[in-house]
Amino acid sequence: MSATTVDRDRTATRTGSLRRRRTWTTVAWVVAMVALTAVILYPLAWMVSASFKPTAEFGANQAFLPENPTIGNYFKVLEGVGGVPLWRFFLNSFILASLSVVGIVISASLAAYAFARIRFRGNGAWFAVMIGTLLLPFHVLIIPQYMLFRRLDLVDTFVPLLLGKFLAVEAFFVFLIVQFIRGLPRDMDEAARIDGCGHWRIFWLIILPLIKPALVSASIFAFIWSWNDFLGPLLYLNSPDNYPLPLALRVFNDQTSSSDYGATVAVSVLALLPILLFFIIFQRFLVEGVSTQGLKG
Repeated sequence: MSATTVDRDRTATRTGSLRRRRTWTTVAWVVAMVALTAVILYPLAWMVSASFKPTAEFGANQAFLPENPTIGNYFKVLEGVGGVPLWRFFLNSFILASLSVVGIVISASLAAYAFARIRFRGNGAWFAVMIGTLLLPFHVLIIPQYMLFRRLDLVDTFVPLLLGKFLAVEAFFVFLIVQFIRGLPRDMDEAARIDGCGHWRIFWLIILPLIKPALVSASIFAFIWSWNDFLGPLLYLNSPDNYPLPLALRVFNDQTSSSDYGATVAVSVLALLPILLFFIIFQRFLVEGVSTQGLKG
């Protein structure tokens, strides 16, 4: 046997061993990812399954699947809570979440452009103050804010929950968009300024289309946080007609001495659907924007 043949055999052996090693590594990663996904999705799967359980099975039946599945829980929650139909709670949550997204996208993008592109006295100091508000606990502001809105006769309205969204008080979103704008080259701004564009046209025609990934990220977070907000509506809303879904769940459990767990889980599943749909719809735009790093030719 020649030396060339021996080298070929050794090379083939090493190649086969390397392929087997890569195959086993891939299999191990797939198994690990499947197991991790199962652990993460188990609470969601359990909630969907439990929504078909009669209330009597909660605590008695520890199995994943219900022994006597029923859709009566969904029919019961569709009747409403405390004399208010369920669609009213969904509408209130949708109004609050949608207007929160609109307010945050508009105000945070304008404030971020000012911090990132406009040079004014105290720019760095004001930006540091804004970032410092992230360290301020929300509970410190509860009492003075409530007193202010009560004197303005705005309690039991959506204004206290939405006014701050339109005034760029959400420092997290401003910081997110500022960092994204700072990553964009200034050459486009300078070229537009030479052509006679002012700050408004530069922001509207150049910056805004390029920061779409940041705006989509802010929209997703704003929608989810507003949809799940419980403390804010609990403080400012008194009428059941104005309650969003989180408060509706509390009212549903408090209307009788014993909680109806089946119906509570069923309405929780219904409340989760809009968030999943919103995230699925906008995730495509987010991934598309990140893949191009916010710049398109």
